[in-house]
Amino acid sequence: MQKIDLRGIWLSAAELRAVVPRATLDATAALGQVQPLLDAVKTQGAAALYQQAEQFDGVTGHELRVPQEQIADALAAADPQLISALQEMIRRVTAASKAQVPAATTTVLADGATVSQRWQPVHRVGLYVPGGKAVYPSSVVMNAVAALTAGVRELALVSPVQSHGSVDPTILAAAALCGVTEIYAIGGAGAIAALAYGVPEIGLAPVDIITGPGNIFVAAAKRAVTGLVGIDSEAGTTEIMVLADATANPEFVAADLVSQAEHDEAAAAVLVTDAPELADAVAAAVVRRTAETPHSARVQTALNGPQSGIILVTDTAQMIAVADAYAAEHLAIQTADAAKLAAAISNAGALFIGPHSPVSLGDYMAGSNHVLPTGGTGRFAAGLGAHTFLRPQQIIDYNAAALQQVAAPLATIALAEGLPAHSEAVQTRFKATRQEDSTP
Repeated sequence: MQKIDLRGIWLSAAELRAVVPRATLDATAALGQVQPLLDAVKTQGAAALYQQAEQFDGVTGHELRVPQEQIADALAAADPQLISALQEMIRRVTAASKAQVPAATTTVLADGATVSQRWQPVHRVGLYVPGGKAVYPSSVVMNAVAALTAGVRELALVSPVQSHGSVDPTILAAAALCGVTEIYAIGGAGAIAALAYGVPEIGLAPVDIITGPGNIFVAAAKRAVTGLVGIDSEAGTTEIMVLADATANPEFVAADLVSQAEHDEAAAAVLVTDAPELADAVAAAVVRRTAETPHSARVQTALNGPQSGIILVTDTAQMIAVADAYAAEHLAIQTADAAKLAAAISNAGALFIGPHSPVSLGDYMAGSNHVLPTGGTGRFAAGLGAHTFLRPQQIIDYNAAALQQVAAPLATIALAEGLPAHSEAVQTRFKATRQEDSTP
């Protein structure tokens, strides 16, 4: 891993973002490639999806909609130990998701004047589950549980067709455990188009929001349909930043870096430390662990790439500055006073406090959601949760007396903005009342 020495060098947030290693996802570059695919699905429907499956997946003659019997068979054939683990994950994510659902509120501004806010779930959600280097039943759980806990009534799942002619059975089993039964063997940009536009001939109705990670072409497709539908984010490659001091266990730090590097050759893994001896120990442990891990080549490419590295800083204050500027997807804090340091940091997708909260815990069993903002978007974006599928709606309820109290200032503002009909919409109600009162 490369080393970058920032000791004694104080940089602005913008300057830090320029020098700290990070993977980049330029979905803009892929827009031109995905737009014809989106247009084809919009105009040709299922025919385009079959053509794209043959072109990109090498599969022909399969069913686009997965039969219910196949879903049931996948659940029945699944490893009981995996089913038990997924059920525990579902239990934990459900509990945490329920706690995220905001309560309705009512504000009384005067007698007969209330403004309430309620949280309404979207009606229909599309969930994209990737099927590339790895199979992610955990992503099914994270997305489906959050949506269903929010009260979403319909959830359609899409995942690339595999060589056997359907969705990976582990994905089907996880979906069945979550109660998701509308599943399609569709992947890539075409799947995003199918969710956004609908494909009536296979019973796929358009959705309101599309969530779930994917490659650069999926990210570009999500960007292209934004506005027609909502999206969670343009998820980039996995990234981890570890803040560690001399008290950290170098084996723990190295294990965390390797764990996230095994996702993808483009994954970013960054250690920030004020302890040079720890940096050396972690670097040595990373080399050893990389050689031993099953995905050694992938991990080595990620850790030795320009998106990963070890950052040497002067002290805790500079550590905090680097973390806030970077806004990591996963921020692990392994320092003497990790909780205190975490309280000083604003920007991160999720924070993992202390030596016994590895990022892998958040990937599976913490109860938190593992769909998190990447690429520095943690400065303004949040991870997936029940809130992703909820919309706050304001409800205004005034009686005549309460309306009359604000009629004059309302008219003043409306006239100042050159909108007299706004004022008239209020005044006409009192004119009507006066006319009714004067009727013999």
